This record gives sequence, structure tokens and C-alpha cells, in this order.
Amino acid sequence: MAVVVVESPAKAKTINKYLGPDYTVLASYGHVRDLPPKDGSVDPDQGFDMKWEVASDSKKHIRAITEALKTDDTLILATDPDREGEAISWHLKEALASSIKKGKTVRRVTFNAITKAAVSEAMANPRDVDGPLVEAYLARRALDYLVGFNLSPVLWRKLPGAKSAGRVQSVCLRLIVEREMEIEAFRAREYWSVTATLATPRGQEFQARLTVLGGKKLDKYDLANETAAEMAVQAITSRDLSVKSIEAKPANRNPYAPFMTSTLQQEASRKFGMGAKACMSTAQRLYEAGYITYMRTDGIDMAPEAVTEARAEIQRRFGADYVPGSPRIYKNKAKNAQEAHECIRPTDMSLSPDKLKVADDQRKLYDLIWKRTLASQMEAARLERTTVDVGSADGEVVLRATGQVVMFDGFLKVYDEGRDDAVIEEDDDKRLPQIMEGETADKRKIAPEQHFTQPPPRYTEATLVKRMEELGIGRPSTYASIVTTIQDRDYVRKDKNRLIPEDKGRLVTAFLTNFFRRYVEYDFTADLENELDEISAGDRDYKEVLARFWRDFTAAIAETADLRIGEVLTKIDDFLAPHLYTPREDGSDPRICPTCGEGRLNLKTARSGGAFIGCTNYPNCRYTRALSGANGEDSAAAERVLGEDGGAEIWLKSGRFGPYVQRGEATEETPKPPRASLPKGWSPESIDLEKALTLLSLPREVGPHPEDGEMIEASIGRYGPYVKHGRIYANLPDVDEVFTIGMNRAVEVLAEKATRTGRTAPTALRELGAHPDGGPIQVMSGRYGPYVKWEKINATLPKEITPEAVTVEQALELIAEKAAKKGGGRKKATAKKAAPKKKAAAKKATGKKTAAKS
Repeated sequence: MAVVVVESPAKAKTINKYLGPDYTVLASYGHVRDLPPKDGSVDPDQGFDMKWEVASDSKKHIRAITEALKTDDTLILATDPDREGEAISWHLKEALASSIKKGKTVRRVTFNAITKAAVSEAMANPRDVDGPLVEAYLARRALDYLVGFNLSPVLWRKLPGAKSAGRVQSVCLRLIVEREMEIEAFRAREYWSVTATLATPRGQEFQARLTVLGGKKLDKYDLANETAAEMAVQAITSRDLSVKSIEAKPANRNPYAPFMTSTLQQEASRKFGMGAKACMSTAQRLYEAGYITYMRTDGIDMAPEAVTEARAEIQRRFGADYVPGSPRIYKNKAKNAQEAHECIRPTDMSLSPDKLKVADDQRKLYDLIWKRTLASQMEAARLERTTVDVGSADGEVVLRATGQVVMFDGFLKVYDEGRDDAVIEEDDDKRLPQIMEGETADKRKIAPEQHFTQPPPRYTEATLVKRMEELGIGRPSTYASIVTTIQDRDYVRKDKNRLIPEDKGRLVTAFLTNFFRRYVEYDFTADLENELDEISAGDRDYKEVLARFWRDFTAAIAETADLRIGEVLTKIDDFLAPHLYTPREDGSDPRICPTCGEGRLNLKTARSGGAFIGCTNYPNCRYTRALSGANGEDSAAAERVLGEDGGAEIWLKSGRFGPYVQRGEATEETPKPPRASLPKGWSPESIDLEKALTLLSLPREVGPHPEDGEMIEASIGRYGPYVKHGRIYANLPDVDEVFTIGMNRAVEVLAEKATRTGRTAPTALRELGAHPDGGPIQVMSGRYGPYVKWEKINATLPKEITPEAVTVEQALELIAEKAAKKGGGRKKATAKKAAPKKKAAAKKATGKKTAAKS
């Protein structure tokens, strides 16, 4: 008997079917040990000694494996075939060291696919745990720990509100921030084109674009404005046109290589909008079920038997014409292909997606993998590209028409890759009519068209992964977690599949770029990845790599020790100036405060963390705004007076927490004038005086509750719109309902909330009369027995006093005692006033004691 350990129970279940009763297959549930999240887990002074601990959730899994080893003599570590899988095997071996006694055998096996053949072959060819692969993992883990636990505290101290920094995560964030800054700095440039609808002598129409004007080939910006475009139209209109040349060229389109991790993530994002994390999770389930090969790989080669199987399936489904004469061989173009893995492919080429009994997301992803794999071994598509030049006799004007005909679809019958925004399709797929050289071209319509250059597109997860791969940053197993981490940290948000940096992300990037530039450089990070690959190949000592990195990194950390927060903010302010202070339409200095006209705007930190823009004239001028205005523009332009009410100006302003309305300006007498934030969904542009006054009037009184007469209020709070009765708050689905809700609806909503929470409004048993300070005193029936109530003070009745017998004097005394216990403010003062009898009695008792002593 042998104990086989894999990562997941799903994988264990599949493998157990293949191995039979002679094996005990258990799951480790991922990593069983990790570095404790505290300082000192990696000790550079002791040769980078690493202190590991078994996770609390993993202890029961370790115990299960230990129990199994009591009766079995062989431990087979069958975790994934990559660095991470090798690391899990090493951790298991270390954690189980006390159970692996003399006479017991520990072996390592790997398989690229969970099929019976692959698992059986792996079991027949065991090996030892790969030392260099483990060392590459140790180096990566130590680097990430040392950067995180030494750089993050610097961020916390010098940049309030920042959460963390990471060796690869910070470089990835820099890519997104720099792309956004490119977009903000972009200035559109106008240009024009001219397209003519022409017709052959047989009346068949086709379109051609102006390419030569005045005998000179047109560049993109030669027609810079409408006037130039109209002159070009006149030049075409005034000349007779004929076909000068026709050129038809055959062309081939070869299929795409099979999927590796990054290309699968990119294509799943393009075609399904599936994020990198969701893509890998779905692929993991397909792998564990035995449907596809291992999904974390940057290899694109395919096993010979799989190629043979794919070619046979292509011939069976589409015929011999779609099978090339010899198998297609793909070579990896990645700077550093990690371990020698296969591509991502189906384990059974004949298993079409419609035969899979899996969830829809798994079927969609499998369909993509299956089609791409088959297409990669299919015949090329054969095309014919035709170019027709139509011009005037004097050569002053030439227009060009292009078309493409698919002569044989080849691999396109199965699959065509999606396109990113940055990719422009050069081929014109339109069919051209029959055109003869020398024949005239009749002008039907000539249309000038205005264009503007476009900024670079924001990254999607697909294009970000593609860019990271091109730069050599990160590895297949890290892409999904990196993209997820920067979103979880609120450094980046995803909007319509686009990655947009938050202000917090910009601040972190600006800080690191100014004070730790080397460690967010693309080449430095890629070179470090190269060194990790050399470690995994056994060509470099991992402790030497760590020592060199640590020496330079600690020096960089030490240089920031004396940095003051003001100095940091000044640097970041200058770095982000193009984003924070966009040019104003009137050409005035964008840093001049729009409120006082004297102070200058600069970056400030908030007590709650984060940063905002404020005026240097504070506290005389209290102007503030968030870092990002509407549409990324300076929101100072949005600040305006909406009108007057009762002699006070009503303002629309923008602060560190977003736009708000305010009654009047801050003065010495009124340092904090009434203000109200704009509810979610209300844009600053839509706010007028009426809406502002409505917001400032909140809370709105709906009316007294029919049961107890206590006022019901409607307002907008931290968690959105609500109605309130006593201590019961009930959310409203729509902000507008705060201003329209009536009594019947309010009582209904409050009753529903009380029913859901199991709470009912307390009922009044008796009205005792008025309190000396105003307000009724009531005897109430509560969950824990009867009590007397005045305003917000509830005092429990003693057991000897019944609700029917309690007097006003007794109630006042109980309320005073409760107020004295609670203490503070009006209640405390009231309590002193409200108990004259008790004070007199106390005074009398004190007098007796004094007399007795005498």
C-alpha cells in the first residue's frame, strides 16, 4: 500500500479511480506551511533562514496523512508539475519528517494530465523532489516577503492610507497608472479622409479611399481640416477617373499556437469578459476532472501522441483537405519558458464540448481550448487580396480600393482569435465587383470624413497580462493573483472590463517611482525573474541572489528613514501635477484656489488616511476637493453658487469625500455651515437650487406614528436612504422616496423591518404625566419587563413596584438614578434637578450620623 498526496479533493477523487484499492489518495488542500505574517520570518543575518509554520486549517490534513503512513510504507507526492507544486511536495516532506521513519520511502511523481495513461506512466517513473525548483520557490517567497514586510511599513509611515507594496504587484500597478497618465496627457489631433463611391460601366458599386493628391502620396495628417478635405473633394469631382491598375496577390494565414496560461487568460477575457482569476479557477476544475492538461504553463509544444490524435480528429470531422502534409511544430517565444510543460489542450481530442456534463462556464472555456487546439494543427487559410488603383489622367488624383476573398477557409472553419482594442485590422474583407483595367469609374458619391486621433486604450485584464508577458514580469502562476490583489487593495477598479487606477494607486506609484524607482523598473523586475529561472535550472545559488538584492534594498530603505511626510507629499504633488491640476479654459494658474483667489492648491493628507487637495490659506480658506474630479478633470470648475435662500448663498462644492451642497460660507461664528453630500446616482451637473434645498432640509418629518405618536423621519445616511421611528431604521430602495414617502408607506416599511429583525416597537402601558424638564413620562412593556421611559432614558421597574401602581415621584427617582449612572450632559444635570426628595433624605440621614457622633 502507498499513500498518494495531491492538492485538492477533486484531483484526489479523479486519481483514485485510476489507481484502485492498492493506494490511499489524500488531499493536502494546497500549501500546508507558510511564513508567519510577522517580522523575522525570514532572517537575512542567518543565511536567510526561513521560519515556517503549519497553518491551523492544514493540521487536520497532516494528521490524516500521518495516520495513513502508520500502516503504509510509501509516500508518493503527486502535486502539480511546476514550482508551486514542487514547493508543496517539499513542505509536505518537511512537515511529515517525524512520521517518515526508517524503512519508509518518499517519491515524487508528476503528470501533465489527469488521465489513466498519464497517471500510470508517472507512477512507473518516480523521482526525488527537485532541489533547484524548490530553491527557486524559496528565493521567490523570500523576495516577496522581504519586500512586503520592509517596504509596506515605509508606505504606512510616509504615505498615510497606503496599504501595501509588492515586488511584482507594484510594477503591475505602475503599468496601469502610467497608461492612465498617457490618456490624460493625450491631446486629440484632427485629420480628414475622403472616400468615394465609384461604379463600373456595368453599374456595380465599390468604395475607394483617396491616397494621392496633387501627385503626392497622402500621409495621415495631410488633410488637416475641413477646408483641405473640401479642396480634395473638388480635385476628385473635377476629373474623370479610370482604373489604372489591378493587383491580385495570394496570401496565407497560418493558425495560432495552442494555448498557454497567458494566451488563455487573454482570449477568455476578449471573448467572454472572464477575468484572469475566474479563468484560472474554471480551468483548474477542468484539469482536476481530467478534461484538459495542466493549465499553468508557458509552453506551447504538444505531445506527439496528442498531435497525431488531433490530426485524426480533424480528418474525421472536416476531411483530408484540412490536414496539413506534416504536423505543425510551435516554438516558445517567451523570454523564459518555465518548466518543460505542454500547452493547454484537451486530454481527449474526440471529446467535443457538447458531450461534457459540466457547468456552463467550464463548457465555454473547454470549447475555446478544444477549438484552438484543433485549429493549431489545421491547414492554413488561403486568401486572395486585391488592390485596385483608380486615378485621373494627369496623375494628380489616385483612389485605392481593397478587397479580400477567402479561397479556402482552413483553420478559420473552426477558430479565429479575438482582437484587442489596440489591434487594427488591416485587411479589408469586402468583396470587390468585377473590375477591368482601363475602364472608366463613374463617381456616384464623394464624402469627406472627419477623424480625431484616439488615446491609448485602458488596459483590460487580457491586455495587461499580455504586456506583463512581453516585459517578462511575473509568471503564469502569478498573473491572476497579481491582477486580483491590486483590485482587492483598492488601488485599481474594474469598470466595463477596463482597469482604472484609483487615487490611492496613483499615490503609491508616485511614492515608489520617486523613492524606490529601481524596484518598480520593468527591466529590473524582468532580470530578477531571469535569475529565478536560472536558480530553477540549477545554474545559480539562490542565497547569493537574495544576498545581493537585500544589500541594495536595505540601503534604499535606509535612505527614506529621515523623510518627512511634507517632503514626500511635495514630491508626489509635483509628480502628479498634470493629473491634479489640469489647465483651465481661461488660461489662469490651475493651482490658484478658486475660493479665496490667493492661496495655492496642494496635496494634503486626511486624518482618516488617503489624501485630498486643499488650499494653503487654511484655516482662513477651507476649500478642499478630492484628487479626482468628474471625468478625471479638475473639479474646482464644478464649484458654483446655485442661488440664495433666506439671504444665504447655496453652494455646490467638492470635498475630499465627493460633491456636496452647503448653506453659506464658513465664518468664525459658523465654522461648520450646514451641508449635505450628494446621494449616490445624483451627478453634480443635475443639482439645482431646489434639489440643494431639499437635501439641506433633511431629515424630513413624515408625521407622528399612529401607534405612539413618535415622529417618523426620512433621511439619507451612511448606508443610503431610510425611514426612522424611535430606534428602528428601515432602508428605502430609492433616494427619491425620501422626499415623497407618505405615512402609510412609512409604517408599512417600518413594520416589515421589525418583523424581519424579530423586533416589535415597545408599547406604552400608562402615561404618568410630564417631566419637570418637558416631555412625557411613560410606563412601557419591554422584552425584559416593564420600565419607565423619558426621552432616551429607560429605567427598569423594581420587582416590588407594578406598572399599575408606579407613581410620578417614583418614576422621577428611577429616571434620575439611571441618568446619574449614564452620566454626562443634559441627562446628568436633569437627574440632579429631578430628585429633590432623595437629596433631602440624604441630607437628613447625614445630619443624624453627625449628631450620633457628637
